[in-house]
Amino acid sequence: MPSSIVLNALSFTWPDGSPAISDLTSSFGNSKTGLVGLNGSGKSTLLRLIAGELRPSGGSIHVDGDVGYLPQTIPGGKKVAELLGVSDTIRAIRAIESGDVSQGHFDKLNERVGGGWDIETEANEALREIGVDVGLDQTALSGGEAVLVAIAGLRLRNTEITLLDEPTNNLDIDARERLYEMVHGWRGTLVVVSHDIRLLELMDDTAELRDHNLRMFGGPYSAYVEQVEQEQTAAQRDERAAEQALRTEKRQRIEAETKLARRARSGRTDYDNKKFTTAVRNQRRSDAEVTAGKLRSQLEGHEQQAKAALDEAQRRVRHDASIHIDLPDPHVGSKKRLAEFRGVVMRGPERVAIIGPNGVGKTTLLNEIQGEQVGYLRQRFDELSDRGTVLENVGDRPEVRNRLARFLFRGEAVDRAVGTLSGGERFRVALAKLLLADPPPQLLVLDEPTNNLDIQSVTQLVDALRSYRGGIVVVSHDLEFLGRLGIDAWYRMLSGGALERIDEAVAGLEPKG
Repeated sequence: MPSSIVLNALSFTWPDGSPAISDLTSSFGNSKTGLVGLNGSGKSTLLRLIAGELRPSGGSIHVDGDVGYLPQTIPGGKKVAELLGVSDTIRAIRAIESGDVSQGHFDKLNERVGGGWDIETEANEALREIGVDVGLDQTALSGGEAVLVAIAGLRLRNTEITLLDEPTNNLDIDARERLYEMVHGWRGTLVVVSHDIRLLELMDDTAELRDHNLRMFGGPYSAYVEQVEQEQTAAQRDERAAEQALRTEKRQRIEAETKLARRARSGRTDYDNKKFTTAVRNQRRSDAEVTAGKLRSQLEGHEQQAKAALDEAQRRVRHDASIHIDLPDPHVGSKKRLAEFRGVVMRGPERVAIIGPNGVGKTTLLNEIQGEQVGYLRQRFDELSDRGTVLENVGDRPEVRNRLARFLFRGEAVDRAVGTLSGGERFRVALAKLLLADPPPQLLVLDEPTNNLDIQSVTQLVDALRSYRGGIVVVSHDLEFLGRLGIDAWYRMLSGGALERIDEAVAGLEPKG
């Protein structure tokens, strides 16, 4: 398969000196590829480099065609026509129709295949296909609508290469279905960074960015997982065998050294007792030293070989750093009243999930939940200061610096500016600020908490929340995540803002038991 994106010794370093990508050489074929990797591995940075938003610190990038790029965050206030990428063409058409026949307007039309005269019709058809009923001059869009419109614009441009960075983050359940349909029939090269397993299953190939290496796997995410699991099983088996071999070599060396020591003592006794002539004694001592030297060299060689084999086996075994969230006990009694909102009364360590379409007001509802011991993890991390360091944002207290290691901020990492962090790293800062508060929150309010997390970190978050002894109110479109939390009460928000109690089956999950 011909390559559409070629990376040659690509490197990128942030202004503060932090390396993001180092000496990366690989390529993407003309297919749909899911790009996966741990948070902070450089996935979003790589997309920005390919898109031309960032300049490499070293190496080169070759792209075979025009590139369309969807970032994780789309600036608000843009008109629908701008998100679709047709505003300049529409302005040119309207100027010509009003009598302005400047050559620049015609040049703008000629940039589009077919001349662009039917662009408004094409744009409205693209909106109809994604189920977004808005005008081209409208600006009031929800986050999910903006994402869908921007992706529809990339399809409308028909770029040879398209890059999508976490496209399902702000999409509700229905919008995700429409995105899946678009991706299923996508033409050209598509590279998608996502933690949405269902979306990754629609890919032809999977690429993993890990330890500054980009490795390609044939097949969707499930095939990648299966292959990695098989490799890890073999690597762990080889590691155990190499450890045993090294222990054996060390034991044989100790036994040999013991025998050599005994022979040396026996030789010294014979020498002292003048059992042989001087010439014979000297020859025997010389021969013994040569033999001992050869044996030591041989044993050392065997031990070094065994150690090298162990190092190689250990290199193949993954020891991924993962967040270890040890949530404090907020001491919430089973009858303690924690919150009341829209007719719902929460008592004790209850877990409430709220689902519903974008724009219906779920985040507005969460903002209404107030209390001294309410911890709120916002969707956009607005409470963080980009200029402040990790430590300054969480709280510059002696105990905080040590506890930040649980959130994978160790050593100099706590002094990095938040503005230089990836989406997943920013999430960990916001989560640390929430959970390291003193006193700890009795009620956690979570707004789309999995949006910026890699798949491994989602699992860590689930494990922590399942052991948490306080109350939880969570808004999420990620049904797989909600299904693992052990939700006690499900609510669907209606268009008027009211909450409707539903069961798991209505929410889209199989009932328990």
